[in-house]
Amino acid sequence: MKSESKTVPVRELDRFTLRVADETLAAIDALCAVRPGNVSRNTWITEAVQEKLLRDTTKSLVPDNDRSAHG
Repeated sequence: MKSESKTVPVRELDRFTLRVADETLAAIDALCAVRPGNVSRNTWITEAVQEKLLRDTTKSLVPDNDRSAHG
């Protein structure tokens, strides 16, 4: 997570409920535990969302004919 995002006051962020299977939470917790420092579930999930947004945004910028050429 970018350092500037850690300093954003909570009131500027939206809160919502996310339903996740116990197995998924256990996998996230295991990955948080092996990361250096203290990485919370929230931080890990926020990073995962940002990675997915970047990946999907990048894909959407590539024309359809170029996607098939790159696999």
